[in-house]
Amino acid sequence: MPAMMATAFSVALCALQFLALQLCTNILVIAPLGASTSEEAPLRAQEGLFSIPLKKQYVPVQKNGKTVAYKTAYFGEVHLGTPQPQAFTVVFDTGSGHVILPSTTCASQACVKHRRYDRKLSTSAVDIEYDGTKLRADAVERDQVAIAFGTGEVLGEFIHEGVCLGAAPSMQNASGEDSGPQSSGPPPCVDLRVVLASNMTEDPFSHFDFDGVLGLGLEALTLSPEFSFFGQLSKQASMQPIFSVFLSQHDGHDSMISFGGYEQKFAGTDVVWAPVAMSELGYWQVQLKSVKVNGQALPDCEDGSCRAILDTGTSLLGVPRQAVRSMHRMLARPVPEEQQDTSAIDCRRLPGSPLEFDVGDTVVSLLPEDYSRPTPFNMTIPNQNKWRLFCRSLLLPVEMAAPLGPKVFIWGEPVLRRYYTIYDVAKKRVGFALAKQPEGIKPREADSSLPPAGSLLSGAPLIPAQS
Repeated sequence: MPAMMATAFSVALCALQFLALQLCTNILVIAPLGASTSEEAPLRAQEGLFSIPLKKQYVPVQKNGKTVAYKTAYFGEVHLGTPQPQAFTVVFDTGSGHVILPSTTCASQACVKHRRYDRKLSTSAVDIEYDGTKLRADAVERDQVAIAFGTGEVLGEFIHEGVCLGAAPSMQNASGEDSGPQSSGPPPCVDLRVVLASNMTEDPFSHFDFDGVLGLGLEALTLSPEFSFFGQLSKQASMQPIFSVFLSQHDGHDSMISFGGYEQKFAGTDVVWAPVAMSELGYWQVQLKSVKVNGQALPDCEDGSCRAILDTGTSLLGVPRQAVRSMHRMLARPVPEEQQDTSAIDCRRLPGSPLEFDVGDTVVSLLPEDYSRPTPFNMTIPNQNKWRLFCRSLLLPVEMAAPLGPKVFIWGEPVLRRYYTIYDVAKKRVGFALAKQPEGIKPREADSSLPPAGSLLSGAPLIPAQS
């Protein structure tokens, strides 16, 4: 840390793997939150909502100058400051707790390539120490925070500022309506403590288009409750303490995050609730009574001690490292012998066993299109001197120490595309409904960053079946 720093705080963010967006915060020493509950309560499915469309970005993973896979990120718009709002794109991340934006004081390449917050342009911003104390005008040093990612780090300082959801007013079109399907009416705003990055390492931040992060984890993931965006929004705005996430299965339709409830049009079934497990750790995680593949139980979870973290900042399905080999074996399936042309095979389209997570009152079930690697592998058949094509699963090995690990799954994009998820902050519970995808197939917009149509690299989009 720089010598001028008065106090330093270190917040470690766990790296899930090279294909995932690493935004998963480790535990901070914060007072435990209240107990979780699965008790039903009436929810507004439409009224009082503010929804923000999410853009999806594909980032190629290069090896020896060749693209070998794609990692993805979903992000939307927010704005800060007065009198002229400053607009940013952020990942709405359920796996972290702070609002982090690059500052104009940051000169690293990762900051320079993004929009940066200019403190001098805002009359509503207040420079503060981490505990909210106003920074003295003659101060020559101030508190900073070091946020370590698996492959990089953010060094930041603190301000108190107004943060608003959605596009800034200056981004509206001439008719006064927002450009895009964002909710009408004034955007929800909240006063809270923000981390301004004074340095960001090139890896991983320079690879993505989004400017910063808006953490939506529980308050235990923050330095203090005053840093929690949704916690403060629930206190300061007349809005239900609920948000929901819909991820479209196809690029032609918008993904969406909604604040203040959920949108019925995205729920294909009734919403079923599961209590947050170990809420004092700050994660949106649920207890797993069992994990099964085609009815066969995964031995590591037979005692009901496994858990799953819902993480909107992760591209893949994370699996406890100790269970990876067993799950690969249980999910592997041979390609029909009449289909041996690898260039014409997409394993996501071939039949396979469901992967079922029992969370109590419902079962979260994934299909081959959710967990399969697109390209089959040529594998030796045991005790036989011959080869055969097999479809294999795409799993992310996860290593986490107790109390969060070791038997913890990460439910990233594969689960969040299959299920519409609803996060109830007040009752510490997560709602699940099968996602109802929009009808019809829209052509993909021309975008050079999109993978080539029909690509079989991991992370590339699945072409709709009717195409």
